[in-house]
Amino acid sequence: MAAASAPPLPPPPPFAVNLVNGCGSSPELALLLRSLSAARVVALDAEWKPRRRGPGNDPSPAPPPQFPTVALLQIACRGDGYGAGEGVTDVFVVDLLSVPLADLWTPLRELFERPEVLKLGFRFKQDLVYLSATFAAALGCGTGFKRVEPFLDITNVYYYLKGHDMQKRLPRETKSLATICEELLGVSLSKELQCSDWSCRPLTEGQIQYAASDAYYLLDIFDLFLQKIIIEGKCLPTNKPTSDGHCSSKDTECASSGYDICSDGYFTSIVVKYHEKILLTESDTKVHSSRWKEKQKHATNGKCKEKFEGSTEWQGPPPWDPSAGGDGWPKFLCDVMIEGLAKHLRCVGIDAAIPSSRKPEPRELLNQTYKERRVLLTRDVKLLKYQYLASNQVYRVKSLLKHDQLAELL
Repeated sequence: MAAASAPPLPPPPPFAVNLVNGCGSSPELALLLRSLSAARVVALDAEWKPRRRGPGNDPSPAPPPQFPTVALLQIACRGDGYGAGEGVTDVFVVDLLSVPLADLWTPLRELFERPEVLKLGFRFKQDLVYLSATFAAALGCGTGFKRVEPFLDITNVYYYLKGHDMQKRLPRETKSLATICEELLGVSLSKELQCSDWSCRPLTEGQIQYAASDAYYLLDIFDLFLQKIIIEGKCLPTNKPTSDGHCSSKDTECASSGYDICSDGYFTSIVVKYHEKILLTESDTKVHSSRWKEKQKHATNGKCKEKFEGSTEWQGPPPWDPSAGGDGWPKFLCDVMIEGLAKHLRCVGIDAAIPSSRKPEPRELLNQTYKERRVLLTRDVKLLKYQYLASNQVYRVKSLLKHDQLAELL
């Protein structure tokens, strides 16, 4: 059988990435500090090494709980020309494992608290907790970060763009950033590297581009938010409204002509009206062990769940095994995080399917798995806890790249 051809490489992203690493006198770090001082809007994201649980039967005492160490900080900046249509975007991936944190602490703290700079993030509070703990562990107590203000969560922006009133409680459903980018921007963000080991060096080009994209596209989504507000003619305190209570036609024309805002005052008033803030309490900075998990360990009806939560190894014969009533032919179902693996499996003659719906719930995946007598392939550790509902039908793929995943299964 001829070897399957490698999938085509994705098009390059529409931005250049500045990788900041090395000593404190590097030109990349100097460029980052200049961009932060001139920024009007800054998008933030962070990456850390995933924490994987060991085997459930490990007799050794568990180490004291601690927050993960942040390995990368992604920053996308728009500068002083933002309000005049001349804004330039600088994108940085900061290697916190190599850059002296003492050189970053003061600029970051000032950025987080500077009132004239709007900070954007996607559910950034957890990132801030881990980032604060990383700096405090390296530089000593009192060197963490307690506040980010003004701040705007892209989750709230998404629901506003979808017509939800920002003054009302948001829906309980949470969208991933990949889903939001696909819906609003038509951009497909690959999540293949989401769970990679961000502490390994050197970083691959794919890791750098993936990390940078998560920050860069927050700015594009924010542009849509600004455009929608002005087109709708919603007046803000610093505007001079027309007699019917709407904003001037000049502002509306600015919005319809492109993403940038013509009026600096208008941008400022939007920030004043819609911004939020992140405040970390003393409780947020302490690692809490889960009392619920401790109770589950001792609950008689929870032993089966705990067994599968603590293990990522295969537990028995697959459903197609003749001993289990199968026909002996392997059949897989690849979840949404590794859909691309299904194509590779089919290229080598293996029956591989993808979920019947675009955003399946775990029980939908298990139902399809059970009915079609397949094994569910996933990189989501959380799905392993459902093994007790579909015995021997969930397998966690350990490799990150598609060719490695194929070799692991074969």
